[in-house]
Amino acid sequence: MIEKPKVEVCFTPNMFPLYAEDFEVVVVIDVLRATSAICTAFHYGVDKIIPVSTLDQAIEYKDKGFHVAAERKGKIVSGFEFGNSPLSYTNDKLKDQTLVLTTTNGTKAINMTKDIEQLLIGSFLNLDAICNYLIELNKSVLILGSGWENKFCLEDSICAGAISEQLLKTNKFESNNDSTIAAKYLFLSAKSNYFGYLKASSHRKRLKKLNLNEDIKYCLTPNQTDVVPVREDYYLKKL
Repeated sequence: MIEKPKVEVCFTPNMFPLYAEDFEVVVVIDVLRATSAICTAFHYGVDKIIPVSTLDQAIEYKDKGFHVAAERKGKIVSGFEFGNSPLSYTNDKLKDQTLVLTTTNGTKAINMTKDIEQLLIGSFLNLDAICNYLIELNKSVLILGSGWENKFCLEDSICAGAISEQLLKTNKFESNNDSTIAAKYLFLSAKSNYFGYLKASSHRKRLKKLNLNEDIKYCLTPNQTDVVPVREDYYLKKL
């Protein structure tokens, strides 16, 4: 009997070492808002994105003349050109340019995966595109939620459930972990109204206090792009 590739969900970055060695492919998700911003930036013509984990690294790139986006606790870091609002990238200002990005959670999760063979960036915005690519790739895939400061995040888990559900229903993949089952059922419960389902979630509340409801609505609207960002060397590009 031929063994099927696996699809599993890891809810938080601090759990990543428990899963990492079993997977050739990792999809990092930070729905609100880093991976949504990455997908949007590529959709509107950004050439490369360099994800960095610390503000010190971001400052080094800024001093070298790069376009740099920096976010902490939902806000643009003072002195930087951009944050991680996807709506700030819905124009051609950075067309064919390189962007350096650091965020509270998403870029740290991305850089945790440096030893994985293939890294992809997922969100609701590119949901069908990334699922179709993973089905074609036919390799075991771990879906890694960026969480909030290493804590469980509802919106990332729902998106992870949406991806795992699409892969599992092809019958080409299998799952052995309860985290994947939980994510799938969270998605099935939420899919008719993501915005309403997440009303009480901590990060939606956090962003609402910062008057970022339009960002939230945008990030929770599936299939706005067919971009699939991947890692090459130290930077991200689109397939």
